[in-house]
Amino acid sequence: MESLIFLFIAASVAGFIDTLAGGGGLITVPALILSGIPPHFALGTNKLQSSMGSGTATFMMFKNKKVSWNSVKYLMLTAFAGSILGTISIQYIDAKVLSFVIPVVLLLIAIYFLFAPQPHEGSNSPRISDASYRRFVVPIIGWYDGMFGPGTGSFLALSGVALRGQGLIDATVTAKTLNFATNIASLIVFLTVGKVVWLAGFTMMAGQFLGAMGGSLCLMRINPKYLRILVVAMCLSMLFKYAISSGWFE
Repeated sequence: MESLIFLFIAASVAGFIDTLAGGGGLITVPALILSGIPPHFALGTNKLQSSMGSGTATFMMFKNKKVSWNSVKYLMLTAFAGSILGTISIQYIDAKVLSFVIPVVLLLIAIYFLFAPQPHEGSNSPRISDASYRRFVVPIIGWYDGMFGPGTGSFLALSGVALRGQGLIDATVTAKTLNFATNIASLIVFLTVGKVVWLAGFTMMAGQFLGAMGGSLCLMRINPKYLRILVVAMCLSMLFKYAISSGWFE
């Protein structure tokens, strides 16, 4: 019960912060690992709870006509394929190795998340073609999401701005739909191999919903820079606690 309460609180905070500044996965993945859930199950369960958020966002984007199906369907397909391959790949990594690799990856992503500059409006001058972006960039980011996940939405939005010359809003909207595709693809694989902790996942989904609702009420009232610092601080503190409990410093 204590673990479920902890996961609910972590997901609520992640949902709140993710709505305002992104990076919620940097909180939910360490929380799952810290709760004693095996690495593969932690990643699978995280996909279950994150699919709800990205699915809701994508539905709203289509409903409000912020993006058209024809403009993203092939991008979603290649993102889906990349994520499938990434999730299949990680099934072949030993759990003991993954117990070390995941915290290291999370540490690197947390550092990037803290110091990476915020994307600005695109130049409207694409640096690569639509075909190259669809065939190479999107699947690679999808593969990363299938393998690990945290920061995927930010990577997708940044790539749209930097490589395709999209405006920040258009890139962010497109990123939401692609992130949903990668989450669903990864979740399908984890469900197929039976590596999802349902009770923990549903508990976190409820927390994510409440956190996102609270975050939506605080839009434009909190400086995202401070929230990014908070995300990284929480991520690093949980990773440090995990390292101590795992005896890394002994």
